Amino acid sequence: MTIQLPDLSQLPVWTTPRQNVRISDPPPLNAGDRLSRAEFERRYQARPDLKKAELIEGIVHMPSPVHNLQHGRPHLILNTWLGVYIAGTPGVTGSDNATVRLDNENEVQPDVLLRLDTALGGRSGITEDDYISGPPELIAEIAASSIAYDMYDKRRVYARNGVQEYLVAQAYEQRVDWFVLREGVYESLQPDTEGIMRSEVFPGLWLPVDALWAGDIAAMLRVLQQGLVSPEHTAYVAGLQERMAGASSQ
Repeated sequence: MTIQLPDLSQLPVWTTPRQNVRISDPPPLNAGDRLSRAEFERRYQARPDLKKAELIEGIVHMPSPVHNLQHGRPHLILNTWLGVYIAGTPGVTGSDNATVRLDNENEVQPDVLLRLDTALGGRSGITEDDYISGPPELIAEIAASSIAYDMYDKRRVYARNGVQEYLVAQAYEQRVDWFVLREGVYESLQPDTEGIMRSEVFPGLWLPVDALWAGDIAAMLRVLQQGLVSPEHTAYVAGLQERMAGASSQ
């Protein structure tokens, strides 16, 4: 018996529409993705609508929308405080929400940071595509909804990569944890009897913690100004200027 097979060429071909998708387009970037730093950057750059995403220990984190009192205002205050310190300390520079490449599994966007140029002893530099590469000397984060990884995963990453000081302003608790790297381990800086915390890496960088949470920028700057005229800051600036002169003569 002969069996007549159907002509398959006449059957409809079912396809899945892929509107506005090209083979070269990277996959979407999602919180929780496990990626290398190179792949994270490829997907992040394809999403100009995203304002902040970070790669922590190979896992993508995408912070929630930013609140005013819990993040926006203390962020502005810390920026003002650090900006005035930069103005009074030649050779020190900083950045707000800039991408920092630390290693193959960690690429972060700290709220604010301070750094020294490599010519002055700093360990971070600026890449040809205008990113920071290597550990800045100080990183400051305002932690609200992000506290779970700011205080744990990020702290381990920053210590391992040699970030000398890490300041975490915890909005819900209204406290500041300021860590200094000693022999590869973060130890807490303690405020003095007047409630002032003082950087060990950047002499003269003094922070009155109560004024931060009160939103009293004037009080913060008064204390900072005392730090900027202190003998330790004067000596620090003199040393930086000497190194800058030596670097320019080479």
